[in-house]
Amino acid sequence: MDVDQMRVFGRRLAGVSWRVARHEWTLAALGALLLAVVLTWPTLRDPASTIPQDTGDPTLQAWQVAWGGHALLTNPLQVWHSNTFYPEPYTYAYSDTLLGYAPFGMIGDGPVAAVIRYNLLYLLTHALALFGAYALARQVGAGRAGSAVAGVAFAYAPWKLAQAGHLHVLSIGGIALALAMLARGHGWSLRHGHRPDRVRPGWVVAGWAVAAWQVTLGFGIGLPFAYVLGLLCLGAVVTYGVVWLRRRTRPVVPRRLLLADLAGGIGFAGVTLAMAAPYFEVVARNPSGRRTVAQIEMFSPPWRGFVTAPPESWLWGERHEAARATLGFPGEMTLLPGVVLLSLAVAGLFFSAWRLRHRLMLAGAALVSVALAAGTTFGGDGNPGYVTLVEHAPGWDGVRTPGRLVLWTTLLLGLLAAGALTVREPAREAAPGAEPTPDAEPGSGPVGDQSPGPVGEQRPGPAVEQPAGPDTEHGAGPDTEHGAGPAVPALRPAGAPVLVEASVPAQAAAGPRPALRSAAWSGSAAEQAAPREPAPKRAGRQWRLARLALLVPLLLVGVEGINRTPHVPAPEQPAVLRGLTGPALVLPSDGIRELHVMLWSTDGFPKVVNGLASFTPQSQERIRAASMTFPDATSVAYLRQVGVRTVVLLPGWAAGTPWADVAARPVDGLGISREMVGEDVIYRL
Repeated sequence: MDVDQMRVFGRRLAGVSWRVARHEWTLAALGALLLAVVLTWPTLRDPASTIPQDTGDPTLQAWQVAWGGHALLTNPLQVWHSNTFYPEPYTYAYSDTLLGYAPFGMIGDGPVAAVIRYNLLYLLTHALALFGAYALARQVGAGRAGSAVAGVAFAYAPWKLAQAGHLHVLSIGGIALALAMLARGHGWSLRHGHRPDRVRPGWVVAGWAVAAWQVTLGFGIGLPFAYVLGLLCLGAVVTYGVVWLRRRTRPVVPRRLLLADLAGGIGFAGVTLAMAAPYFEVVARNPSGRRTVAQIEMFSPPWRGFVTAPPESWLWGERHEAARATLGFPGEMTLLPGVVLLSLAVAGLFFSAWRLRHRLMLAGAALVSVALAAGTTFGGDGNPGYVTLVEHAPGWDGVRTPGRLVLWTTLLLGLLAAGALTVREPAREAAPGAEPTPDAEPGSGPVGDQSPGPVGEQRPGPAVEQPAGPDTEHGAGPDTEHGAGPAVPALRPAGAPVLVEASVPAQAAAGPRPALRSAAWSGSAAEQAAPREPAPKRAGRQWRLARLALLVPLLLVGVEGINRTPHVPAPEQPAVLRGLTGPALVLPSDGIRELHVMLWSTDGFPKVVNGLASFTPQSQERIRAASMTFPDATSVAYLRQVGVRTVVLLPGWAAGTPWADVAARPVDGLGISREMVGEDVIYRL
């Protein structure tokens, strides 16, 4: 390659890099990351020694991610048989696994690396939730401001602050992102319905892949998502059949799209079944692991829970203290999606870019999600409702916290709010016979679909809030389609059809159009399709002020997401557990301390009896019972029989437990050794 060729290559590379850097999705991703740093602060202030919320479930999940990476690096076929709860099998499936984060677990080793890894994932899950919901809102036709509101609300809703210690509950970004990809791949949006020319099979495959990855993060969130995808597929089949009957001709489905859906759907089903198999095995071996209606009732929120914020909310925490005092389990019953979000969603029922039927569908789906999230509260016993699913739908008997379904309420309310905030610049009708106004300048919108749209679908007038970013071409708005046909308005009245290659009378009636269309507003097809001129200069200034006003709801939604989440010191690994060889038992063995032992076991992953789940395996119960008299002949013989070779005593934790005086008990004649490591004791059997 000579000098001239290198210069040409350098210029081209610089041009591509610049286009990528200013791409809407690049800016959205960077913005999501930056906002995650700010709204999860002080997570990154000391990521090696502090952990969000408490030292309970976060330490468990730090171990889960670490074990997934360790198993995939050393023995992938044994990933479900973890080093904890020795000698039980399938112990990785005792709770939601976060297996999808296993690649992160391949980097670094030991408890400190596990804590750093957890904190980074804690931040990234918020960023992905914002980005995924933003992408979904853009794909279905919302403008940037409305999409940003939907994204921030989905990522930082007040109810999520109570779940700061549950990484698997916070990990919901893949849901919105998968739906956005699938909608894009099928050429579908709320504003324009199905557009065959926008079909992209590659995006369909990517959407199914992201959906499968989401399921690998846990069934507590993934199972309802799988059912939602199943309902969407069923709806698509029913719609196909209805169209076939009405038109009396079979609709043509592109072969590549059909293959993409078949391959993606089969892959998704395969991953889901592969993930489910170990859980069925766990329930078969431990019947106590099956959730009962009584357990579900304990976590079912009353109706006031949906308008109550957790104490971690900076804005509402103290104000809702009295309301929380009336809740039986506040951590799972403070389910406020956001006051601003609720207000915008209600406004979106009356003023919106979406068609009336779509608004009603979104509102109806949101109400259904609330009814299911209420658990046994709905109807007095949850049947019909959540209890019906528990009793008849496979897998639902493993989910005991119905309130977490409020994530679907939040997403649907976000889409309603995005429709309310999706507006376009007002313009006046051109005189009869005037030339249509040229399309928006390239670069005014996001870069998305790089292929031209159909001839005859041209956007009238310069749009400022350009919806449906994923369907745009070279940075223009989604309807900036270059063709010779007449214009189709981006904002149609409720029930109005999409006009493509329609003939427009020259004497179309002229008149003002509302910038924010009411549900009751309607206009003739000719009025909608008539060419328009830009608004006068004064109106343009007013419109710029209106655009700035759209930042107000975004700011308010962000303020509702400000947290007061505590960041507590991560439990420090005792020196006696460094380089521990197993199988081992760490005493005392009960309560939340078990989760700390699991975290510390990331140092080499020795097999340990310790572990904590929503149920206690019988083998662990028997070992604990035998260890209460340790060290004596009976307990030593039993521990040797089950394979335990090392017992570690942490006297600082033993006060007030059955193991408080273990250090003072004699070991003479037992054939075991005892060694002091600082204040701790290690016994070798």
